Amino acid sequence: MAAITEQSDTSRPFRVGMLIFPGMTKLDFAAPLEVFARMPNAVVHVLGKTLEPVLTDIGTLELPNMRMTDAPPLDLLFIGGGPGVNALMEDEETVGFLAARAPQALWITSVCTGALVLGAAGLLNGYRAATHWTAMDVLPHFGAQPVAERVVIDRNRITGGGVTAGIDFALTVAAQIYGEERARAMQLGMEYAPDPPFDSGSPRTASAELVALVANGAAALTLERHEIARRVSRHRDWSHPGAE
Repeated sequence: MAAITEQSDTSRPFRVGMLIFPGMTKLDFAAPLEVFARMPNAVVHVLGKTLEPVLTDIGTLELPNMRMTDAPPLDLLFIGGGPGVNALMEDEETVGFLAARAPQALWITSVCTGALVLGAAGLLNGYRAATHWTAMDVLPHFGAQPVAERVVIDRNRITGGGVTAGIDFALTVAAQIYGEERARAMQLGMEYAPDPPFDSGSPRTASAELVALVANGAAALTLERHEIARRVSRHRDWSHPGAE
């Protein structure tokens, strides 16, 4: 695929498709949505398998505005993460939708463990990618190279780290499409100037004891993800990295 530069035609709609699903992490979706909705001429389609409300992992409801099967051609595909990713990796309808729509999309993107669903769809084979730090070692099952960065760009794949990385990710996407100056203005409009009360938001800065505590809390979910990824990868051919 040829290198993608800034969006030159802002007169036509830029169609964004954001998949939502039961058990998703709300902020994985809400943070990028806040940015995407501010992009010039962006039309955001919130896609579900049905039009029924989707229950997030914290018990709130999100409403799709379109069935994914009814989605128009999309310029950007997005999926977030959450506990529900485990079932989604083996959901043939969702994985098939991503695989079918990816060749026509300009950008294929994810935040948090949404990268595992892209991987299950065969869309990260031969690509560098980010995900939540507890799931980094699941990515190689899909032929992806895990990278411990907040946002990773590899050709037309843009992947973000866990949960709160969604704003950083989406501003990076906006800069790629509309230019850095526009993205800077969006950041200012949102007053995005993170100043966390603690320096423990990454395994690199948190204490070893805290890292172990959080990793142990996610151990069962992570083990299940490895098992699912192994099942999925048995049916995939990873011999052609980066093939489109």
